[in-house]
Amino acid sequence: MDQENDAASVWSGGVIIPSYNSGPLLRQTVERVLSVWGPVIVVLDGSSDGSREDLVGLEREWPSLHVVELPLNMGKGAAVLAGLERARCLGLTHAAVFDSDGQHEATDLPLFMEASARYPDAMILGAPLFGPDAPMVRVIGRKLGNWFTNLETLWGGIGDSLFGFRVYPVDGSMRILSSIRLGRRFDFDTQLVVRLYWEGVAPLNIPTRVYYPAKSEGGVSHFRYTRDNVLLVVVHALLCLHTLLLVPRLLRFRRRPALRFP
Repeated sequence: MDQENDAASVWSGGVIIPSYNSGPLLRQTVERVLSVWGPVIVVLDGSSDGSREDLVGLEREWPSLHVVELPLNMGKGAAVLAGLERARCLGLTHAAVFDSDGQHEATDLPLFMEASARYPDAMILGAPLFGPDAPMVRVIGRKLGNWFTNLETLWGGIGDSLFGFRVYPVDGSMRILSSIRLGRRFDFDTQLVVRLYWEGVAPLNIPTRVYYPAKSEGGVSHFRYTRDNVLLVVVHALLCLHTLLLVPRLLRFRRRPALRFP
């Protein structure tokens, strides 16, 4: 327990919100997050929808808000990597990645951060609780992706491989993302969670509700079913091949006690 407290005493966490043409939902999401946690780093991934102007007033109101602009749309993983670089410059050890499209519960952020501070060597993973608004094709697709993620970690306890609400260790995540060529688009969440596990970072899953805003509410998705599903298939194939080299290590990880958090 003393070791946990010593580690937690140097823990420092912030929130990264990657955004590409999220429309009015971006400002609403940022306001909700700022009301419960800071600092907040918004990464505009080549957005052309006026997002920057929407955040100007918030920057004056909230000194804990930092906006990073990428000149071109590079993908979610690249945007998060830019956010991690800013987080490290701010002296943060951990960062929660939080989607900009209104899907996640901002009020759950303090709980996720508390869990991360208690277990700073772990990754805190949102376990999505879907409502009736969730597209069935996405729910089914996640089950398939999660099966492959479990195979790639020998069922090491990763509850969901694609959910965008997570708390990552900054240095370890930057090292992994900088060492691979993929992981820059919608394969980011899967690549990082599996590779962090391979390096010995234990998962802690926390249930949280997920909501899919309707188009009339400004809901927008940049997921392209053919393009991005092909990318995920390729990524899982490569990860599965790499898993064959890691079986002894993964079997050792299986003997670790599972993390518990109330």
